[in-house]
Amino acid sequence: MSYQIPSYFLMIEEEDLNHLRKNLNSDESVPSKLKVEDIIQDIQIAYRGAYTRKFRKRSYVIDFDDPEKLFGVRKIHLNAEYRDPSLIRNKLSLDFFQDLGVLSPDSQHINFFRNDTFKGVYLQLESVDDLFLEKRGLPVGPIYYATNNDANFSFTRYEKPKESLMDGYFQASGEPSDDTFLHELITTINTTAQSNFFDEISQLLNMEKYLLWLVGAVCTMNNDGFTHNYALYRNSDTGLFEKLPWDYDATWGRKVSGGIMEHTYVPIEGKKGNHLLNLLFQIPEFRKRYKEMLEEILETKFTVKYLEDKVFSLHQIVRPHILLDPYKKKKIDIFDDEPELIFQFIRNRNEYIKEQLRNFD
Repeated sequence: MSYQIPSYFLMIEEEDLNHLRKNLNSDESVPSKLKVEDIIQDIQIAYRGAYTRKFRKRSYVIDFDDPEKLFGVRKIHLNAEYRDPSLIRNKLSLDFFQDLGVLSPDSQHINFFRNDTFKGVYLQLESVDDLFLEKRGLPVGPIYYATNNDANFSFTRYEKPKESLMDGYFQASGEPSDDTFLHELITTINTTAQSNFFDEISQLLNMEKYLLWLVGAVCTMNNDGFTHNYALYRNSDTGLFEKLPWDYDATWGRKVSGGIMEHTYVPIEGKKGNHLLNLLFQIPEFRKRYKEMLEEILETKFTVKYLEDKVFSLHQIVRPHILLDPYKKKKIDIFDDEPELIFQFIRNRNEYIKEQLRNFD
C-alpha cells in the first residue's frame, strides 16, 4: 500500500542559502519561494531551534508574504525531528493532547525538497497565533511562547532574581499592553498566601485545562515542557490563561539526544522547577482532581489499546519516505523497532504512574 504525504519545494538562491549557513544562530530570514502542488508562494525563511541548528538536517520557520494564497496562515514551522528515530513522537504527542481536550497545534509530515534535492521527511507544525484562534472559533487574546527555562512562573531562576517578569517569554500575538495580564499571573503566583492561592489562581488560569495539560505532559514524559516548550493563550472572553504544548519530540521513551529515557524519569508531580506546580500540589483540592483525571486517562487514552492504531498509522505513512530520506534511510532497522519501543514505554509508564498514585493523596 502506498502512503502519500505532501511535497514542499523550496526555491532559494545560493547566495541566500549561504547567508543562512554563515549566520547559523541568527533568526534573520531570507527571501525565497515555496511550491506546494501547483501554487508558488513568496516566503521568508530562517532556521529555527536552539542546539538543533548544528545538526546536518536543520529545522526551518517560514513566513508567507500572502497568508491567504496557500494555507491561510502567516507562518509554519518545519521540524527536522533529527534525533527522533521514529519521526512521529512530536505529532503523536500533539495529537494526544488534542484527544485530551487541550488546545494543541495541528501537524503533518511532508517531503521537503530544496532546489530539487530531497532533504528528507519533515514535520510541519501549525503556528500558534491569532489565525490559530480564528480557525478554532476562539476569542482573540495574547499568545506567548515559553522560549527557555526562565518561563518557570517564578520571580527567580536558580535562586537569582530575574531582570523582568517577561524573561523566558516571547509574545507571538497580541498588543504590548497585553503583557500586563501575564505580569498579573506571575505576580499572583508569587505573592498570594497559600490559604487563598487556589481561589486567586483560578481567577486567572483555566484550572481544568491546566490539569488536562499536566496529565498529558506527565504521561508523554516531556521533561522540558514544565518550564518551556509551551505556549500561553489568554481567552479574552473568560479572562483565563490556557497552556498549550509545543515541541514534544523528546517523549514516549526517548531523550532529546535520541537515547532511551527511563519510564520513571519524570515524577507524577512534574519537573520541580515549575514554581506554579510546586504551589498547586500543596493544595488538597488540586491533588484530588489531578488524581481523578490521571486515573481516568490511564484507563482510557494512555493505553496501548487506544494508541496502537495511531502509532502504526503514523509509522506506515512515514516509512516509504524514510527509505529515501538521506539522513534516515540507513537507520530503517531502528525505525522499524520504534512502535514496539513506544508501546513498551506506554505499558511501563502506565504501571509506574498507577503505582505512584496508590500513595498519592
